[in-house]
Amino acid sequence: MSVRRAWTVRQGSGAVTWFEILLVFGDGARVEALAAVSEEGVCLEDVRGRPGLALEDLAVLAEWLEGPLADACAPPEPGAPGARRARPAWPRGREGRRLAAREYRAAQERGADPVLAVMRATGYSRRTSLRLIGQARDEGFLTPRRARR
Repeated sequence: MSVRRAWTVRQGSGAVTWFEILLVFGDGARVEALAAVSEEGVCLEDVRGRPGLALEDLAVLAEWLEGPLADACAPPEPGAPGARRARPAWPRGREGRRLAAREYRAAQERGADPVLAVMRATGYSRRTSLRLIGQARDEGFLTPRRARR
């Protein structure tokens, strides 16, 4: 099992931290989850299983995730391996839009979610990241969106 801190978003006086969780079982089955942790509690935003999860599996999912997620949420000891400094501020203006477009395109090439990649890189919320992506499109750093049918 791996639990990786994806990003943190400030919310009022607190913060919401998002974690990507991957469970791989001996028979090749796997479960991917996205969890948001705040002072209010834990919220599973997305859960995907291959093969699909049965209702019984969903019922025990919290037990599978509880310990590793609690360990990942514990603040690192100062000076301990894995203790990191805060991410530098994301540049504003044209430079920020250019960098966001670069993250977006790199994620597309890897086959990853480009909006999620921009969220990770900037530390911004989904809404703010989408606004930044739209501004990058308007400035010509990204191709225009395809028309929806």
